Amino acid sequence: MQQSFLSINKLSEKPYITIIGYPNATKKQVQLRIAQMKKLGINSVSFQGDLKLGSISILGKGYVGIVVLAKRQNKIVAVKIRRSDSQRKEMNREAKLLEIANSSGVGPRLITSSKNFMVMEYLDGKKIGLWIRDLKGKGSASRLKSVIKKTLEDCYNLDQIGLDHGELSSISKHVIVGKSKTTIIDFESASTKRRASNVTSATQGIFIGSGISKATQKIYKLPSKNKLIDALRIYKHKPSRKNFDALLKILRV
Repeated sequence: MQQSFLSINKLSEKPYITIIGYPNATKKQVQLRIAQMKKLGINSVSFQGDLKLGSISILGKGYVGIVVLAKRQNKIVAVKIRRSDSQRKEMNREAKLLEIANSSGVGPRLITSSKNFMVMEYLDGKKIGLWIRDLKGKGSASRLKSVIKKTLEDCYNLDQIGLDHGELSSISKHVIVGKSKTTIIDFESASTKRRASNVTSATQGIFIGSGISKATQKIYKLPSKNKLIDALRIYKHKPSRKNFDALLKILRV
């Protein structure tokens, strides 16, 4: 994909102003945000990605923020911009949660953050739902199993440190299958204050009654639902490595 970068000084102009202050920041708020981006070392932005806001392409959109491609000190990064209508008053909480995930080797690497921005490692790849849908050809089963195993290993690591992602039952948009790295993304709903159930949620999201499960079943035969539920129940009761490995064995990954 060709990348064309725009100076952040242009972000106060139409139509880009709708992104930095999405959906309804004032001109003063936009100027403050541009100044904040400069302090974080962001000098340019590239509007591309699978999603569109009006005529502008972006990498992602959630309840808390908009994710765009940017350059920081000539290095390509992903920047999450806090929405002006977000109930979250700052990005520092999410940045801390991502930092916790990073401590177990999970998630895009956090680079820096401020009240309105999170600067992260950019992962060039596809969200897992699209990746599975487009997976074809020789070796597709082994590739799929490898991605599922890596994802569940990440989930196990998060379970072990007590960080619950919160949205992995709808996993299709929360894992990036990248060229250099496959990992869980988007920790805006994560918490250390509830029981971590990442392995259970992700396994159900991939294998039980979802669009992904139907696509997965076309590539390799899934275990029986009863066997899978029994293994998940045992793991949930005691989330040990032994019980996690037993689950992987049933999944044949």
